[in-house]
Amino acid sequence: MNSPVAQRSWLGALGRWLRAMPHPRWVCEIAPDRVVAARSGQFRAAGFFAEPLPAGALVPSAVEPNVVQVEPVRAALRAALGRLDARGESIALLIPDPAVRVFVLPFEKFPRRADEAVPLLRWRLKKSVPFDVEETVVSWMQQPAAKSGVEVLVALARTRILRQYEELVEAAGMMPGVVLGASLAALPLLEDDRPSLLVRLAGTTLTLVIVWGERVVMYRSTEVGAEPARLAPQVLLDEVFPALAYFHDAHHAEVQQIYLAGFGPRWAEFRDALAAEVPARVLTLLSSSAVPTEAAAEARALAERSLEALVGWMANRGA
Repeated sequence: MNSPVAQRSWLGALGRWLRAMPHPRWVCEIAPDRVVAARSGQFRAAGFFAEPLPAGALVPSAVEPNVVQVEPVRAALRAALGRLDARGESIALLIPDPAVRVFVLPFEKFPRRADEAVPLLRWRLKKSVPFDVEETVVSWMQQPAAKSGVEVLVALARTRILRQYEELVEAAGMMPGVVLGASLAALPLLEDDRPSLLVRLAGTTLTLVIVWGERVVMYRSTEVGAEPARLAPQVLLDEVFPALAYFHDAHHAEVQQIYLAGFGPRWAEFRDALAAEVPARVLTLLSSSAVPTEAAAEARALAERSLEALVGWMANRGA
């Protein structure tokens, strides 16, 4: 693909949890129910400017157009970004997890050159995604393999869906310098010295990510049919148990920490439900020791507003 979008690495080189990625001064998350904007490096809850979206205005999907009602989303984004006073500048854009497909793929060998790696990755994923892989933006990074060979963390999105989000930012007078799935942005907050599971809820999408020793071991995103205010704890348990079992069977180890994000004021209820059923410690993501000191001071307020992805992006100091 020859378009500027295709040429830009929108996931970027993670390095050590995304730190090699370009890091604009401004960051914005577009979620199913709201738009939130802030300046990177400030962690006061009052410094995150949120604008609500009407129900159904944005419907995250890897296949279909995400922005169903353009004007309400555009107006909310313009209002949130307008409070930053940063018109014309570059911004990091965090988008809903369903818009991005993420895979961990094993290879015996993996090419270094992008013009060889992209066709290989598209060939491997051809039957794993419900769209034409030739119409996608593909980004990847190599990570340490559990055994021999090479592991590659791959993220891809349909170009037309990615452009929907970028065009919204451009219409608001800013330039999308980095576009990233929201749960990937939260990963710098995880402690990776022991097996850890991120459980993040955004809208009706539940994303589970297991990290161990600088490796993304598992990434799974699924629809649970209810938002945080209405989700039954048993639904969460039904999703978490298979992930824990997979990790145990594949790696002969146990997840030691479970971090919750996106559950807002109900996070303690879900913590207690999990803690009663699993031996792992269950914590809010913003209680992790990887959280910057400035954010830890306002962890409760930030967690209740479900701002973990933006805080994670800010914790990644960037290149």
